[in-house]
Amino acid sequence: MQRKFPMLLSAFVWLASLFPAINYAASSSPDDVPTLAQTVDRHYNQLRTLQAEFTEIYHGAGMDRTESGTLWLKRPGRMRWEYRTPRQKLFLTDGKNAWFYLPGQRQARKTSFRKLEDLRSPLGYLLGKTKLEKEFQGLSLAVDVKPLTAGNRVLRGVPKVMGARITQVLLEVAPGGRIDRIVAEDADGATTEYRFGDQKEGLPIADQRFRFSPPAGVEMVEGEVGQ
Repeated sequence: MQRKFPMLLSAFVWLASLFPAINYAASSSPDDVPTLAQTVDRHYNQLRTLQAEFTEIYHGAGMDRTESGTLWLKRPGRMRWEYRTPRQKLFLTDGKNAWFYLPGQRQARKTSFRKLEDLRSPLGYLLGKTKLEKEFQGLSLAVDVKPLTAGNRVLRGVPKVMGARITQVLLEVAPGGRIDRIVAEDADGATTEYRFGDQKEGLPIADQRFRFSPPAGVEMVEGEVGQ
């Protein structure tokens, strides 16, 4: 099933412009949403690269699915999602085009990044361009949502792009402004959650990692890119 999403965190389009970090717990009150949002902005706007392990959890349409792998992001607008379990697949963009490929298949799909409406795509613009208060309506603290990690805080908002389709987005933020989890809820009640672990910032990442060369015998097909 293909899952589409508007720009979650500026155009993470929602999913490399990603990630001087400060401790917001020491500099803001629990109700100071602008300060917390600005802490997230500062954290990501000074980064050029990010590598993380991710877990993607989907609930909806009578289906539950959990997948995991490694994510790489690099400013500007480049990202690579390598899924390892339960099956291998690749979602990749160089900031201009996006590709989706399942190893072993005879076709790989390609589309313009500007036409991409995928939950992962906004992450490609998180580094260097984050401005949460401009991207979300009604940004507030989700005091009714327990964070996965003690000490984190959870922000709630509705993305301004395709807000009629997405009822809310939750961002779990660690001290210092790092985003550890994103949860998006569709109007039909389906939810897609991304959890990020082992995050490594500022590592050298070669541009080649964001280029897709189809294996021998694999045909490139223009069209929608999704799962």
